[in-house]
This record gives sequence, C-alpha cells and structure tokens, in this order.
Amino acid sequence: MNNYDLIIIGAGPIGLACGLEAQQAGFTYLILEKGCLVNSLYNYPANMTFFSTSERLEIGDVPFVSNNAKPTRSEALEYYRRVALHRNLKINLFEEVQAVTPFETQYQVKTPKNTYQASHIVIATGFYDIPFLMNVPGEDLPKVTHYYQEPHFYSMQNVLVVGANNSAVDAALETWRKGANVSMVIKGDGIGARVKYWAKPDIENRIAEGSIKGYFNATVAAIRENEVDINTPEGLVTIPNDYVIAMTGYQPNLAFLQKIGIELSDDDIRKPFYDENTQETNLPNVYLAGVICGGMNTHSLFIENSRVHATHIIQKIIQAKA
Repeated sequence: MNNYDLIIIGAGPIGLACGLEAQQAGFTYLILEKGCLVNSLYNYPANMTFFSTSERLEIGDVPFVSNNAKPTRSEALEYYRRVALHRNLKINLFEEVQAVTPFETQYQVKTPKNTYQASHIVIATGFYDIPFLMNVPGEDLPKVTHYYQEPHFYSMQNVLVVGANNSAVDAALETWRKGANVSMVIKGDGIGARVKYWAKPDIENRIAEGSIKGYFNATVAAIRENEVDINTPEGLVTIPNDYVIAMTGYQPNLAFLQKIGIELSDDDIRKPFYDENTQETNLPNVYLAGVICGGMNTHSLFIENSRVHATHIIQKIIQAKA
C-alpha cells in the first residue's frame, strides 16, 4: 500500500505541477509536505502582490483568474488549494521526509509517520524555510523575526527593517503606513535592483523625504530589548527599537540533498548536479524541480520558468518505463 511509482517531496506550486503530470500519465504517486499546502506561499507577507501575472503562475492547464493582472498572495493560496482539491491530488501534509535511501531496485522514504517505497523521487522543496541569519548578539530575542506577515501589529512601534529587496521594502512601507517609526539597515548603497517597479520609487522617496530613515552601507551590530546598534560609515549608531524585521533572505536545504547523495558544485552557488533536459540528478531516478535547482542562486528560477520541470520529469519516467 505504500509503494509508488513516484514520490514527490514538497507541495509547493512545482510539486503540485509534478503531481498533476504524474496523475495524467497514470502513475501512482504521493506528495509529501512538511508544512501546509504551498507552505512557502503561506509564509509570504499577507498583503504581497506577485510580480508575475496570473497566467504565468498557472499549473496543469487550470486557469488562474485574479482581480488584477498581478495576483495577490491570498488569490494564489486560493488558486493552488482549488487545484489540489479539484484534481484530487494525493498529498500528505505536515509529514516531513527525514531520509531517502536506496532499497533493492527502488528508494525508501522515511517520515515520522510512515515508510514508503518508490521507483522515482522528485525533490521540489523550494528555499523559503531556512533564513540567512545576521549572526549578531540579540538575534534570538523574541522581538526579532525573519518572517513578516502584516503591518498592524507594528503600529506606533519603533521598527527596524533589515534588507533592501522586495520583502524588506514591503515590510518597511506597510508598517510605516500603519504608523510605525521605521528605520532600514541596507548593506549596499541603494535599494535592490530587483524590487518591484511600483514599490522602488515609493521607498526611495520615503527615505529621501525622511519619513523612513535609511542607513546605507550599514549592518546590524547588536540587538537589545529596547535598542539596536548599527554599524554605519560614520561609526556606531544606537537607535530605540521595539521590533526587528530581518528580511535577510532565505536558502534551500542543500544539506538534505547532500545527505541523500546528490552532488553539489564546489563554488559559492553550490548548484546541485542534474540533467537540464530530464531534471535527473547523479542519483538514478532522483529528480529536482523548481527553485532548488539553482542552489544558492535562488533568484534564477520562479514558478513561471520552472513549471516545465514537471513535464521533463514525467516524460523521462515514461521513456524509462517504455
């Protein structure tokens, strides 16, 4: 009963796309997800708007209709949930894969709840689960978060936002508009080039007029209950602080890939080895799909340009079975 043609690790949009392709091909499959459905999207800020248009986020030829050209997080959650339910995808949520090991001619997949066997494994685990830490004193205080949800909580508080890309800009603008006293610590000399085109001039104007205080070429030095130390070009600056929203980015779980035997490049990117035509890794019948394929270069792959991975994988499995 626990033997499948295919086990897919990760129930994000690309994992779901793999499930849809497997279902259409008539394969027995199971999707295992350590969190909730599309867990990474669930952890996005509540008011987030995608850069992509809705049709570029579609999977399985299921139309994604949004109120505006660029859908919101809530619309995406609704869309992927409806796809999963309408297509009756076989998904086990809140079941983390702990190990994948060879077993006779197959692979054995262990979770805290069960043990499964599968002829083929797809890893589509994304990159949103492990934040980059600042590694400064006080980072473990309850007032520090690496995940930002919504702004009302921070109203009338002294808030420090760390980062210069989309998540940091959204957090800074939204909390400021809800009445927070917002400062930003930015490692470089400007706002990130990839920031959404409608948000970039907004945050730059707020900093220029002094509504939001920007510390450029700066880093956080230490965090305490009521204040934060900032390294700036002019020296150490201490400011009052109630909360730190550290939007320092996230990284894929490459340790898991190494643990099961997938090779990584020995440079800073640590890109996993796989065939770009089939998505197959150095392990026979083990495939990668989605942003995990980029290693530490997490900005190279998105939903819209990795949906095709599902097709590549299932076509390879069909050929192998022929």
